[in-house]
Amino acid sequence: MSPASPTTRATVRRHDREIIALALPAFGALVAEPLFVMADSAIVGHLGTPQLAGLGVAAALLQTGVNIFVFLAYATTAAVARRLGADDLPAALRQGLDGIWLALILGALVVAAVLPTAPMLLDAFGASATAAPYGTTYLRISALGIPGMLVVLAATGVLRGLQDTRTPLYVAVGGFSANAALNALLVYGAGLGIAGSAWGTVLAQWGMAAVYLTVVIRAARRHGATLRPDLAGIRASGRAGVPLLIRTLSLRAVLMIATAVAARMGNADIAAHQITLTLWSLLAFALDAIAIAGQAIIGRYLGASDAEGAKAACRRMVLWGVVSGVVLGALVALVRPLFMPIFTTDQAVIDQLTPVLLVVALTQPIAGVVFVLDGVLMGAGDGPYLAGAMLVTLAVFAPVAVAVPALGGGLTTLWWTIAGLMMGTRLVTLALRARSGRWAVTGAVRA
Repeated sequence: MSPASPTTRATVRRHDREIIALALPAFGALVAEPLFVMADSAIVGHLGTPQLAGLGVAAALLQTGVNIFVFLAYATTAAVARRLGADDLPAALRQGLDGIWLALILGALVVAAVLPTAPMLLDAFGASATAAPYGTTYLRISALGIPGMLVVLAATGVLRGLQDTRTPLYVAVGGFSANAALNALLVYGAGLGIAGSAWGTVLAQWGMAAVYLTVVIRAARRHGATLRPDLAGIRASGRAGVPLLIRTLSLRAVLMIATAVAARMGNADIAAHQITLTLWSLLAFALDAIAIAGQAIIGRYLGASDAEGAKAACRRMVLWGVVSGVVLGALVALVRPLFMPIFTTDQAVIDQLTPVLLVVALTQPIAGVVFVLDGVLMGAGDGPYLAGAMLVTLAVFAPVAVAVPALGGGLTTLWWTIAGLMMGTRLVTLALRARSGRWAVTGAVRA
């Protein structure tokens, strides 16, 4: 099932169809994810300010604790796609099940760590005395859903590796709808308050996990893949995920440093910074959808021992990244006057936002290429390089960002360091690797 050599216009069209077929549903699933928190916030917000404040801190902790394990999706996608490309579907499913078993183990460890330390975590993240009890209640209950959340990540990676991004979209939409309904029912109907919101999220997350497990287990049984945990396979999944964990933590450190610097500039600056981050995240979902398509497609080509096909697909996806970045950048520039009043009417904040959003608009083509190349190298299983490249980026970014206020720079300068320097450094490191071709290691398993 090795893909044909990409030398014809028909092949280019096939690449485009594959990218669209995988990226569009992936975008829908990515957008559905933050809607969980939005639904919680909207419902809990009517209980009172302390409850909403507690939810805000607890939800941030919960998201951080889950997002650092996003490698469960990325590494599993690449490994499963390789096995699929090698025409070994049973092995692909066994590889995916190893990732799911790892997710359950890690989830249990995180729950064991969070339950006794929840009050200390809330305090460390600055929850007020009135908000902390509500935050503790929400965090402790929601933590029970973490294993389910991690299973969702790993199982999503399995289906993406099998070139299926539609099922994750359906599950995400169903999960969001169930979460909203359960929250309303338990918070108000059952009178459980913020605890009801937490239980609604737990039930929705485990419901999503159950659907994923049903799909994967049925496929495994159909193709004769064992369901028993394989310690060697679980260890291999963990080893593949370590470099991606380092990459993710380094990226989180960049964003935390940027937020800390903005917070010291003043209330208007940090408000404008947070609004910009919201938009940045939305744009990232659109670009990450192409990256997810890249993970699945590149892994399949390399598993089929078609390095040239993988390189041709990479070139095509880079073009998609550039075009998407240009389109998104133009949209940001055009809708700035409409976007800002949605979040604030404070003129001081708007004055800060105006030039910062222009920086975001101008740098979207860079972001488009970065996201695509990130996905390509993940699909190739090139995690160690990605980890090293992100550490280099952090080393370049951190001292410059910290020095911005001392050198008289404001929020616009800070965002030039984020969208320009940080993303530019990532572009250089990733482009050099892509051009070298050393990432295109073929075979069912990356040696």
